[in-house]
Amino acid sequence: MSPRIVATIEARMTSTRLPGKVLRPAVGKPYLELMVERLKRVPSLDGIVIATTTNATDDPVVELAERLGVGWYRGSEEDVLTRVLEAAKAHAVDVIVETTGDCPVIDPDIVEQCIASYRAGGADYVSNFLVRDYPIGMETQVFATDVLADVARRTDDPSDHEHVSLFIYRHPELYRLRDVVAPPELTDPDLRLTLDTPEDDRLLSLLFERLYPRHPAFTLADILGLIRDEPALRAINGHVQRKPL
Repeated sequence: MSPRIVATIEARMTSTRLPGKVLRPAVGKPYLELMVERLKRVPSLDGIVIATTTNATDDPVVELAERLGVGWYRGSEEDVLTRVLEAAKAHAVDVIVETTGDCPVIDPDIVEQCIASYRAGGADYVSNFLVRDYPIGMETQVFATDVLADVARRTDDPSDHEHVSLFIYRHPELYRLRDVVAPPELTDPDLRLTLDTPEDDRLLSLLFERLYPRHPAFTLADILGLIRDEPALRAINGHVQRKPL
């Protein structure tokens, strides 16, 4: 039997820099809904599970998941590793494709490439940012639920439990790691296509307004082409500093 491959999306309303960001609207839809639309285009995915928290403020996240017909799970706000692990177990997931609600323009083709690399064998963990070359906001990580369970047994460090995969890629002596490298035409590691600040919100909203109406399945190549044509777009959030781990 083929392993059940499911994308988890970590999403909550209590972001410190941009509260409620995952349900902020762009082109008349919440960012989280737009991200789910994009992940539904990944051929190898058997499902999507939104991993949110038990906070009452996240009730609307669950309501959105139910409206979209995707799975959901509610767990700890701080212990994200355990939340994702429990979500995977609750939905009988064999292979986790870990994403976060910060990535509403994630490219389905890139997600599919990461899954294909994992399915080729020889790696316990595949991601596309061990070497930073893709724009920020394309982050995809693929690993077995059993690997995450192993991590949970090995570490109680709060940092490891806040950042789900941190322990895996910091311990190459324990896990076989593989990086999916960006081709030259998609290499732009300083470009912020993530949702974390009001400036990010402004840029992403503009990208959706320009690209989505005529091509809902727009790609990273489409985004980069638009930004090359309109360099002022890059400046909208170019000064924002990424939060350290």
